[in-house]
This record gives sequence, structure tokens and C-alpha cells, in this order.
Amino acid sequence: MQHKVRGYFTEADGNYSPTEYAESPWSAEMLNGPCVCGLLARELENHHAVEGFVPARFTVDLFKPVRAEVVRFTTTRVRDGNRIRVADAQLLQGGDVSARATVVYLRTSSQPPGTAWTRDSHPEPPPAGLDGAPTGFVPTWFGSDDHPEGWSQAISEHQNSSRKRLWARQLPVIVGEEPSPFVRAVTVGEATSLMANWSEKGVGFINADLTLTFSRLPSGPEVGVEADHHISSDGISVGTSVLFDRMGTFGAGTVTALSNAHRQVDFG
Repeated sequence: MQHKVRGYFTEADGNYSPTEYAESPWSAEMLNGPCVCGLLARELENHHAVEGFVPARFTVDLFKPVRAEVVRFTTTRVRDGNRIRVADAQLLQGGDVSARATVVYLRTSSQPPGTAWTRDSHPEPPPAGLDGAPTGFVPTWFGSDDHPEGWSQAISEHQNSSRKRLWARQLPVIVGEEPSPFVRAVTVGEATSLMANWSEKGVGFINADLTLTFSRLPSGPEVGVEADHHISSDGISVGTSVLFDRMGTFGAGTVTALSNAHRQVDFG
């Protein structure tokens, strides 16, 4: 079987056209979360990244469905200080703002003295031998506490009520362009909503936002996301995650989400 050239968007003169891979599981007329978040991260990085700074926080507001149509952007430098740089981006379709994002860059420096508390248990990625693939891509690995072998490629095997985790190398945001560590972390980290809101009945929450925080950027092409907590009441949920690579944990994610039970995504 011949593999298609894979990626979420093609670009021409500041216009981003979605490919078939950008389709949302909620609706064929919408774009999926990873591609929208990854494209926003790429736009902010291309215009506002600076050497010696880490993108310590990325927040995106998904207040309107992003349609399966051409996307454009505007970006603004909000703050350009010695230790903090802040920038905003707006995702435009037909002149309307469909999503917006903010990135906060912090200058790296030496660690202060002392030992701070951290959680005792940390997520572990799948065995290293599973990463390689001749195509340059790897299948997504899913894990859950109730799965006897921990990890597998079959998403249906992990539809249970235990803690979930994921290990993946996402598709390129732009066809033919290798994503940066920041863009890679955002596109995979968008799975915070999936990991935190996935029950034994599937996923019935759709996230309204995403915040990812990083103490460093990921090392290597794969990124892991493990659910840390789920809190919900009256159709509103808060989900958190831990982000990790083969060096250990490097960040965290938070999403707020609304019940979308009439379009429940059932992986079983």
C-alpha cells in the first residue's frame, strides 16, 4: 500500500488549507483539536520565539467550532521583557475569530537552592523498541491501569474507568515540515482532554480550552500524556494531565470541557 503524504495543513501565502487528516471525530465539517492547537503553536513560535527562552505556558480558547475551511492568522506581541515575553494569536475564518491562543516565554536560568515536593509516581513510556518505524511515523500507543499489559495500539482495549495514558508522534502540522519540539508537545498534549475525560462509555465531553505548561521542551520525537485528575459536575468537567518523554516528566495540561453526550465518541 502506498502511503500518502501526511500532515494536517498545506500553506500558501499565509492561507492554511486543511487536509483529510484534520477532520474532527465530532463532525466532518469541523477541524480536530490537535491540528488547531498545533497550528496556533506554530504561528506563535514562528513570529515570537526567542533564543534563551522556553514557551512555559500555551493557552488556547476553543470558543467556536473551527470549520474545515481555509485558516488565516493575526498575532500580537503583548510583552517583550528581559525575562518574560508574551504573544497572542487569533485564528480567522471568513473574517471571524474562531479560536485564540497565548504563549508565555520565560528566560531560562540556574535553579534556586532547596528540594520541592513532587509526586512519588511518574509515568513510564512504552519500551524503546516500539518507537521506530520505517515511514518516520509511529502508531499511537494507549495505556490504562486496568489493561493487563499496560500498553497496546488498540484504543478499544482501554475503554475502562481506570487512569489513561497515551504515547504518540503526531502528524506534521504542515505537510512536509518536521514539527518543532514545541509544536510537537502541543499537538500531542491536546490529548489531555481525551485522557482525562475518557470513561468506560467513551468520551462525552468536548473541551472549550487547553492550557499546557512546560518546564522544558520534550526530547525526542514522541510525547506522552497521562491523566492526572478528572473533576466533573452538571455537565462541566476539569481535567488535568502530566506530560512526559523518555527523560521524564516535563509539563502538565489542564482543560475545561462541556458535556457533548448527544455526540458521545465510543471507542468500544
